[in-house]
Amino acid sequence: MAAKPVSAALLAALLAAVAAPLSAAPGRRAVTIDDLYRVKGVGSPAISPDGRGVAFTVSTTDLPAVKRWTNLWRVDADGKNARALTVLDKSDTSPLFSPDGTTLAFLSTRSGSPQVWFLPVAGGEPEKKTDVPGGVGAYRFTPDGKRLLLVAEVWPACGADLDCNRKRDEAMEKGKMKAVLADSLFVRRWDSWEDGKRTHVLRMDLADPKAPLVDLTPGDWDSPAFSVGGPEWDVSPDGRELVFTSNRDASPASSTNTDVFVVPVDGTPEQLKAPKNLTAKNPAFDGSPRYSPDGRSIGFRMQRTPGYESDRFLLALLDRATGGVRVLTETFDSWVGDFRFHPDGRRVFFLADIKGRTPLFDLDLASGKIQTATATGHVDAFEIAPDGTWAVLARRQMHLPTELWRVALAGKEPGTTTALTAVNQALLAEVDFRPMEEAFVDSPSGKKIQVLLVKPHGFDPAKKYPVIVNVHGGPQMQWADAFRGDAQVYPGAGYVVAFPNPHGSTGWGQDFTAAISADWDGKVMKDVLAVADWLSVQPWADRDRIGAMGWSWGGYAMMWLAGNDSRFKALASMMGVYDLRSMYSMTEELWFPEWDLKGTPWQNPEGYAKQSPSSYVTKFRTPTLVITGRKDFRVPYTQSLAFFTDLQKMGVPSRLVVMENASHWPGWYDMLLYYAAHLDWFHRYLGGAPSPYDPKALVANDVFGKEKAEEPKREESKGGAAK
Repeated sequence: MAAKPVSAALLAALLAAVAAPLSAAPGRRAVTIDDLYRVKGVGSPAISPDGRGVAFTVSTTDLPAVKRWTNLWRVDADGKNARALTVLDKSDTSPLFSPDGTTLAFLSTRSGSPQVWFLPVAGGEPEKKTDVPGGVGAYRFTPDGKRLLLVAEVWPACGADLDCNRKRDEAMEKGKMKAVLADSLFVRRWDSWEDGKRTHVLRMDLADPKAPLVDLTPGDWDSPAFSVGGPEWDVSPDGRELVFTSNRDASPASSTNTDVFVVPVDGTPEQLKAPKNLTAKNPAFDGSPRYSPDGRSIGFRMQRTPGYESDRFLLALLDRATGGVRVLTETFDSWVGDFRFHPDGRRVFFLADIKGRTPLFDLDLASGKIQTATATGHVDAFEIAPDGTWAVLARRQMHLPTELWRVALAGKEPGTTTALTAVNQALLAEVDFRPMEEAFVDSPSGKKIQVLLVKPHGFDPAKKYPVIVNVHGGPQMQWADAFRGDAQVYPGAGYVVAFPNPHGSTGWGQDFTAAISADWDGKVMKDVLAVADWLSVQPWADRDRIGAMGWSWGGYAMMWLAGNDSRFKALASMMGVYDLRSMYSMTEELWFPEWDLKGTPWQNPEGYAKQSPSSYVTKFRTPTLVITGRKDFRVPYTQSLAFFTDLQKMGVPSRLVVMENASHWPGWYDMLLYYAAHLDWFHRYLGGAPSPYDPKALVANDVFGKEKAEEPKREESKGGAAK
C-alpha cells in the first residue's frame, strides 16, 4: 500500500525549514522523554540502478502501546515525491533493488522471523521469497539477478538443509532439558548463549524455487565472522566468487585474527570446505571485504597488532591476480570505517571519526590523495549513485535526527549537500532540540580536551544551571555531533550536559586513542576531572550542582570516581565494570582485557587491583544510581550488583535498576526507564526538573494507567564499540 506523496511545494518548505537557523522557529518548547519516542528513525538508503530514486526505512514508535514498527519509503533522487511503500505495523528493513531495477527486496517480520520479500517496483503486493528457520540476517543478489545469497544461522551438521535445521530448532525449543554444555570458549556473546549454530552464507536459485539451497561456507565456523558493524562478505561483479571473513584460530575468545577467505559460488563440496585464505600472513584483524567494480581487487580493512581490537583500522587493497596487498591509508591517522568504491574504480569513499565528527572522505587510488567529501555531523550510512556523481547519506547532528541528504561528488560544487527527506520536520518545528557548542579544556597531560556542550532550553548566560558530565564508553570511541537522547532529555530538564573526548577517544590520532590502555585510572581520569574543574568556574554553571554519568567503560569511570574523588554531587553508572579480576573471567571477548589491562589477572595482578574500583570501597561517599541489564554478557550484571552491594554496606545513598530484558545496550522501551531513573536521581541531588515518569510506576508496569497483561517484545541492539 502506498501513502499519499508529499507535494514538491510542501517538501521544499520543509527542507527550507531544516536549513534555517534554529532560532528562526519561535515558540518551540523544551524536549521531554516522550519527544524522543516521536522521532522517526530514517536509515538504510538504497539507490535504484537507474539512479532516479532512493529507497529507505522509517521507524515509528507508539509509546503508550509499547509498539515500534519500520516501513519502507521511496523518494526521487531530487527529493521530490517522498512516499511510503509499506504501511504494516511490522519490521520491513534492509531494502535492496534487484540488478534490473524491477524489484525492491527487503527483510520483513510480517510472517514471523525475518525473511526476504520482493515488492514489484511497478506496483503490486509483496511476495515472500524465503522460509529459512530462524530467519535471514542479511542477503544480496548475484549481479545477474538470478540468485540470492543469504546469511543465516544454521546447524553445521544440517548446512543448507532447511528441514534438518527446522527439526533441530524445534527439538531445542520444545525439549524439557534447558541447559548449556560447552567444551571451549566462546560460551556466550553480547546477549545470547552459544548453542552450536553457526552463521553461514546460503545460495538460493530464484529461477527454481524448489531447488535446494547450497551452503557456501560449510563447517563449524562463523562464516562470515561475528560482527556488530558492517557486512563481512561480498560477491564478485561476475557473480562467480564469494568473499567472506572468518576467525578460525584455535582460541577465538582471545584472538582478533579474523581473515578474508574466498570460494567459488558454483564450487564443488570439496572446494567449499577448503576456502582460500587471502590474508593468512597477517595475524591481526582483516575484514569488511568489498570487490572493486572490475573484480580485480578486494578492498578490506586491516589492523597490524594481534589481540588489539582498538588498533588503527587501515584501508587496504588486495590484488586478486598476485595476492599482493597495498595499504591505502598509511598516512591517515584515524580509523577507517565503512567504505565504497566509486563506480569507475579509481576512487574509494570511506567514513572516519575525526574530532567529534564523522566525515565522508574521498581517496584517489592512483595518487593516494585523501580529500574530505563532506564533514557535517555524523554519517551513519551512505551509498554512491550508479553514475558516481552523487551519494546519499543518512546523516544526523546533535540537534537534528537522522535524515537522508544528497551530496555532490562531481560538478561545479562537489561537496554541496541537499536534503532528500524531512520526516521529522513537524517535530523540529515544535520542540527545541538543542545544538552542541564546542570547547577545549587544558588537561594536566598538556593536551587540549574537546568538550561538546549542550545547554538547556531557554538558556540564559546570566543564570546558573546544574551540570552533568557524560563519559563515553568504549573506551576507544568518540562523542560526536550526532543526535542522541541523553543530549536532549537532560537539557530539556534544565541541565547543561558536557560530553568530553578524553584520552582513549578516537578522532585525535592513534597515539591519543592508545594512551588509555593499561592506564584506565591515569590520564583519562585527569582529563575528566579537568573538565569538571573547568565547568565549575563557568559563569553559567552551579559548582555545587555538578554530577556525572557514564555507560559501559563510562560506567567503570563512575565507579572509579566514587572511590577516588569527591567533586561530583551525584553519579550514575550504567553497565559498568566494577571488579576487574572477576570481570575478566565473566566477560566473553577476552582479547580486550588481555590487551587493555596487559595480560590476565594472574599475569598482572597489581595492575588489575590498582585500576579496579572495587579496591576503593571504603572511600565511597557520593550518591550513586546503578543501572544494568540481565542479558548483558559483555559486562555481566553481577558487576553492577556487587557495586551496589558495596555502596549499601558503606551507607551511601544508592539505587539499583536491573532491566530484565536489557543487554549491554537496552532496548528502545527499556530506555524509558533509563531516562526516567536518571532524571529522578539527578532531580534529587542536582535539582533539575523532576522526571515525568515515576521509575517505580514503570517497573510496576502501570505507567500508562493500567498494568500490561504480558511483557512486550523489545528490539535490542548489539551495535557500538563499547566493551
